[in-house]
Amino acid sequence: MKFSEITSEDWVELQPYLDTCLIPYTALTGQESPCETVIALERLRDFLNYVEIPFNGRVVTYPAVHYSQASQLQHLNELCSHLKASGFKYVIVMTADEALVQAELPDADLVLSLSAFSPGKEEREHDNVYELKKDIQSQIYQMWI
Repeated sequence: MKFSEITSEDWVELQPYLDTCLIPYTALTGQESPCETVIALERLRDFLNYVEIPFNGRVVTYPAVHYSQASQLQHLNELCSHLKASGFKYVIVMTADEALVQAELPDADLVLSLSAFSPGKEEREHDNVYELKKDIQSQIYQMWI
């Protein structure tokens, strides 16, 4: 569920069920052409679908953090902390192109990086999507336990 789909009246009723926040991270540098930017955003959108669709009703997708900077990991970590303080029990950071690992974001409950699942572009194009989705869902279930 997207954050913009929730009214203030709905939030009071839904908050106990929507306990997980999803933060998309594009990791753009500003050096991408418009076409490259579109491709990066589409790749992230497709990756987000692996979580948003099966966990609709429990996960709220927040606005994406698009640009990467030297202090970006600190900013993302603080954002995770703030979202937890605002009432979310779990925070997931998802990125399609940045090679993030859990240790870099200690306040995130789960970091999902497509490049960690399939390091090379050529390999990514031939991955077994079913197995990838199954692995991601398994990690989310483990986080909720």
